[in-house]
Amino acid sequence: MSGKHFTAAATCLSLASLSLACLAPTAPAAAAEFVMKMGCATMNEGQHQFLKFYKEEVEKASGGRIEVQIYPASQLGPIPREIEGVQLGTIQGYAGPVDFFVGIDPRFGVFSAPLLFSSDVNAAATIHDPAIEKAMLDLVAPKRMVGIATLGLGASDYGAKKAILTLADFSGKKLRINGTELERQKMAKLGATGVGMPLSEVVPALDQGTIDGTISGLSVFVAFKMNDLLKTITVTNDTFINSIVVVSKAWLDTLPPDLQKIAVDSGAPVQAKTQAWEFDFNKQLEQQWAALGGTVHKLSDDDLAKMKTLLAPVADDATKDQPAVHDMLQMVRAAAAKN
Repeated sequence: MSGKHFTAAATCLSLASLSLACLAPTAPAAAAEFVMKMGCATMNEGQHQFLKFYKEEVEKASGGRIEVQIYPASQLGPIPREIEGVQLGTIQGYAGPVDFFVGIDPRFGVFSAPLLFSSDVNAAATIHDPAIEKAMLDLVAPKRMVGIATLGLGASDYGAKKAILTLADFSGKKLRINGTELERQKMAKLGATGVGMPLSEVVPALDQGTIDGTISGLSVFVAFKMNDLLKTITVTNDTFINSIVVVSKAWLDTLPPDLQKIAVDSGAPVQAKTQAWEFDFNKQLEQQWAALGGTVHKLSDDDLAKMKTLLAPVADDATKDQPAVHDMLQMVRAAAAKN
């Protein structure tokens, strides 16, 4: 073979080899050493977004040694089962409203006290007050969980199939609550009945008539498209939703020290990032609800004043016989007043 033909043949062979190499499947990335399943009952809102940001932070900081898998919308079970799973180590992390942690420690219930916070900004600033945040995270420690973050999620609004347009419209209604004693007493003051229920059961219960309505963040009404069941959301700003993110102590103990530190320490920067995201997100919700055909209603000033009078004694009445809970209430009140 002449030099010219040899060179051409070699070139063709090289190109063919290159083409085959391009077509050949690439080797899979190295599998993570540890998998971290994290759940929440909500979707497409602040808690879900925290998990997304947390996944980015942990996987990057660990160099891929930890894979974070996200399961929103109660895919890992109803809220009580998710919390139990974190305690047992079968679920590695969970983000949810602190109200559902009253079974872990009744002091978590004070955050559902009516008239405790003046706004979503005030609520977030209060739970991020160093002393309050430490107290919240410390409450889960004896229960085989490590608290890594807290989040202020905004106002808890009222939605009912027969719209709540006046204060009198609360009377006789069965409204879903997260299940704290403070919420029950609040409902009683308004003439309604509070029915404790995890989020995964709310839409079926509304559809079947087991409940007349629910107290939820506007993001929940939007994300779960509850416009098929109710049209009017009533805003009173009497109560605000606060969330905690916990990681399984049993699972953390299986990690080497450097990865334990990453899993825990990643909470703080993600908390700050998510809280900023949440404030912007909440500004869009009324427009999103309107796009679904819903309306947002605000009680009259007269009704709001009457509501405030009715609800003013609830927090003290509900906690007066529980010294530790009442002390927590007073501490949170003091922090809210200065923030």
